[in-house]
Amino acid sequence: MGIELSKIVQGIEPSATLAMSAKAGELRAQGQTVYNLSVGEPDFNTPRHICEAAFKAIEAGKTRYTPASGIPELKKAVVEEYKNRCGLEYAAAQCVVSNGAKHALHNSFFCTLNPGDEVIIPAPYWVSYAELVKLSGAVPVILQTDESNNFKLTAEQFRAAITPKTRMLLLCSPSNPTGNIYSGQELGELADIVLENNLFVVADEIYDRLVYGDNKFVSFPTLRPGLQDRTIVINGVSKTYAMTGWRIGWALAPENIAKKMSSLQSQETSNPCSVSQYAALEAITGDQSCVSLMVSEFAKRRDYVAGRIAEIPGLSCAEMGGAFYAFINVKKHLGRKLGGVTVNNSKEFCLALLDQKKVATVMGSAFGTEGYIRASFANSIENLQEAFDRIAEFLA
Repeated sequence: MGIELSKIVQGIEPSATLAMSAKAGELRAQGQTVYNLSVGEPDFNTPRHICEAAFKAIEAGKTRYTPASGIPELKKAVVEEYKNRCGLEYAAAQCVVSNGAKHALHNSFFCTLNPGDEVIIPAPYWVSYAELVKLSGAVPVILQTDESNNFKLTAEQFRAAITPKTRMLLLCSPSNPTGNIYSGQELGELADIVLENNLFVVADEIYDRLVYGDNKFVSFPTLRPGLQDRTIVINGVSKTYAMTGWRIGWALAPENIAKKMSSLQSQETSNPCSVSQYAALEAITGDQSCVSLMVSEFAKRRDYVAGRIAEIPGLSCAEMGGAFYAFINVKKHLGRKLGGVTVNNSKEFCLALLDQKKVATVMGSAFGTEGYIRASFANSIENLQEAFDRIAEFLA
C-alpha cells in the first residue's frame, strides 16, 4: 500500500501557465517550431549592470546565509523606492524579502488567515491566487467581473459579497491576466468598503512599472488614511527588470505581520538566494534606463497585438493598460470545428491551437473565466506576427 496523500494537496491544481509552457517545451524538444505566448515572462535578458552586481557579490564571497527576511541594504532600498515613487513611509522592518512574489503571497495568507476565513478575489485572477488561499485553509470567494467594465470589480459587487466570514480582498492592478488598471477613484470606492468592514487587503503590485499610454498606477495603501495598516503590498523584480529566474519578491506589511512572516520564512526556506538579493539591490538602486526601454518595447507590442485581435473576426479584447497580456474573448468560436476538431471550451481551444498551429496560449478557465484565452506579448514583434498569422489561419 502506497503513502496516502494529504487532503490539502489532493485539492491543489497545478499551475496552468507552467503546464502549457511545458507542453510547448516538449514540442520544441521534438524539433518543432513553437510560438510560446503562454508564459508570463519578459523575453529580455536581465540587464548587464544587474548581472555584474551578482558577479561581484560572488567574487566578494557573499554566498552565505543572510537574515531570513533579506539583507538590510535591500530592505532599505525597497522602502526608500516606495517612499520616493508612491509617498509611502515604511520602516525596513516592515519589508520581508522572499523567494519571489508568489512566496510573499504565501507568507501573507498563512500569517493573516484562519481556516474558514473568506477571501474575495475578482475573476479573472492569476492562476495561483485561489490555490494559495486554499492551502492556508481559507476559502476563495470568486466574483466574476465583466469585459464591458474592463474586468474591474465594482463597489456594488464587493459590498454584496461581504459576509461575517469575509477577512480579505485580494487585488491585482495592473492585472494578470487582463492588463486592466484601476483608477484612483475606482480603488478609493473599494478602499472605503474595506475600512467600513474592517478588512485586510493584499495588493499585488508586481506590474506597477509596466504601464502604457495615459494610464496611471496607483498604489492601494495611498488612497485613504489608515489603509496602510490594513494592506500588505506584494512586489518584486521579476517583471520590471526581467529577473524571473532570480526569484526575489517582497511584502510590505504592518510590522507585527512582517515579523511573523519573517519567522514563518525562517522555518520554511531560510533566506532568499544571497546572490540574487545583491542583484536585486542593484536593480532597484542602479540605472533605470533599462526599464524605460523595456516598457517602450512592450507598448509597441501591445499596440500591435491589439490591432491584430481587432482584425480577426470573432475576437475581442479589453484595453490592456499595463502588464504584458491580452485576455482574448473567443466565445464566438466555441462549439465550432477548428481543423476538424470541435472545441467546446477554452482548454480545448488552447490545446487544438497548440496541436495544429504550434501556438501556446493559456485557457481562460485557469483564470476563473471561461470563454477567453490569455496570450502574453512578452515576445518579439516577429514572433507575435507569426503567432497571430497562425491564430487567424486556425480560426479561418
